[in-house]
Amino acid sequence: MKQYDLYENTDPDSHASYPYFVDVQTGLLEDLNSRVVIPIAPALDAKAFPKNLCPIVEINNKQFALLTHQITTVSSSFLENKEGSLLLNRDDIISALDFLLTGI
Repeated sequence: MKQYDLYENTDPDSHASYPYFVDVQTGLLEDLNSRVVIPIAPALDAKAFPKNLCPIVEINNKQFALLTHQITTVSSSFLENKEGSLLLNRDDIISALDFLLTGI
């Protein structure tokens, strides 16, 4: 698993609300059985999301918002359906995490 890999949410109860997760955990912690992820929700109204906390990304030609304030952990085994990578959005993701943790 690589940092910024994009995974489909396979949980039928939450998939509609959060169809994807992005793995934000460093690869230096590969041996842990969990991963730190940010849930990703459809951005039906991109202006409704604070840009510095919830960056908008495009996945399969649709807009989605990273819900950085809902950062969580999941079992590594839960992340089985890799959909791609958000490595190109790295700077926005790090900025959102910085804002969440430091307010800057």
